[in-house]
Amino acid sequence: MHNHSTVTPSAPATIPSAAPSTIHFTDLSLAEPLLRALGEKNYTVPSPIQAKAIPFLLQGRDLIGVAQTGTGKTAAFALPILQRLAANPTPTTPKRPRVLVLAPTRELAAQIQQSFGAYGKFLKLSSAVVFGGVSISPQIRTLARGVDILIATPGRLQDLERSKHVILDKVEVFVLDEADRMLDLGFVHEIKRIITKLPPKRQSLLFSATMPPAIQDLASSIVHNPARVEVTPVSSTAERIEQHVCYVNRMDKAKLLVHFIGKHPQGLVLVFVRMKHMANKLVDQLFKDGVRAEAIHGNKSQGARERALENFRAGRSRVLVATDIAARGIDVKGIALVVNFDLPEEPESYVHRIGRTARAGLDGMAVAFCDSSERNLLRNIERLIRRPIPVLKDHPFEGAAQTQREPSPYAGSGIDRPHRPAPRHGGFRSHSSSSSNNRTAPRTGGVGFTKAGFARSGSSRY
Repeated sequence: MHNHSTVTPSAPATIPSAAPSTIHFTDLSLAEPLLRALGEKNYTVPSPIQAKAIPFLLQGRDLIGVAQTGTGKTAAFALPILQRLAANPTPTTPKRPRVLVLAPTRELAAQIQQSFGAYGKFLKLSSAVVFGGVSISPQIRTLARGVDILIATPGRLQDLERSKHVILDKVEVFVLDEADRMLDLGFVHEIKRIITKLPPKRQSLLFSATMPPAIQDLASSIVHNPARVEVTPVSSTAERIEQHVCYVNRMDKAKLLVHFIGKHPQGLVLVFVRMKHMANKLVDQLFKDGVRAEAIHGNKSQGARERALENFRAGRSRVLVATDIAARGIDVKGIALVVNFDLPEEPESYVHRIGRTARAGLDGMAVAFCDSSERNLLRNIERLIRRPIPVLKDHPFEGAAQTQREPSPYAGSGIDRPHRPAPRHGGFRSHSSSSSNNRTAPRTGGVGFTKAGFARSGSSRY
């Protein structure tokens, strides 16, 4: 990854008109080694975010991209970055990367690093990924040798920067990916500190699935006169996803899940719960019911998370129980059913969750379990997607949900707890209470793998 193309003076920041359906990667002025790598993966037609963003980025423009996961945004920024670096190769400098990509979770960070490796297959460029949950020593050694592109989660990057094992004064391109998820996980202070370590003259890119005021404020401190591209607003859900909601008592949710798994014997099943201890309890309950499942959340060791993901991909464990840490960082083929065992507190998370199915042109189904404490959450989701979710009747526990009162706290399987709606923040989360060290949101990474390692897993509820 070597290139020092100078940022060109910005023209008016307009969104290109929707790319014609006949556009190909060969029409985007990409270098031959990149086209060859794309050809090996049988990629010929860019996605909308790629067709819109790549021309701006090749010009050296700063950019704000509003796009959900699964829209191809990694290639949208990876290809221009690779071309920029390759056009002006320079020797790697110990501890000083030329590109910094920040991602909220280990899963996403590792996935981005894999993409850089695949697209840059025919270029003499190096990349590494760093995040917590593993030993920091291999990461220190990798950075000491020097890399062109560094993909990191904020917690581990901050640790490395404070200990002077990485120095960010030579960064030419800075990418903040999944910015809204960064704020959800409480990384705003780390991000602001990292920005102060970057050189003022750089190309900056910010991608986010949503653009609430807090993200707009953050963007204003990162990008300068940016182009803006937007595809697939977060309120939209994939047309190929068949959505349903089931009204069910809290104590019957686990049994209803077993019922649905049995009704869908083909394909993988991804189950979302609200909190990590629920994921562990649900896996144990499924095992008692003869269903092999594994859990993935912030408290799992790196090795356990990698094994769970690989077993899920390979079909050895057909059911994966996850917290929202997995909603944006897992891209697994063959997920036929997504179950919202708990409805998310943030309605946008529902769209990201169900977006794990119906990928690559396939159909999929998403089922939401709604108990009496979650009716408001369901209304918020329906308001966001601008349509009601069809109610699935005649399931085995429908009658009980309509006639019985909710059990006393924590009765039944013990898997779920009554929902207590959390306040929704319109801006940055306050850290003013008691001590400046008190965190209002978890510090956590996701799952991933590479020779370099992984950001702090912390002890979040995810």
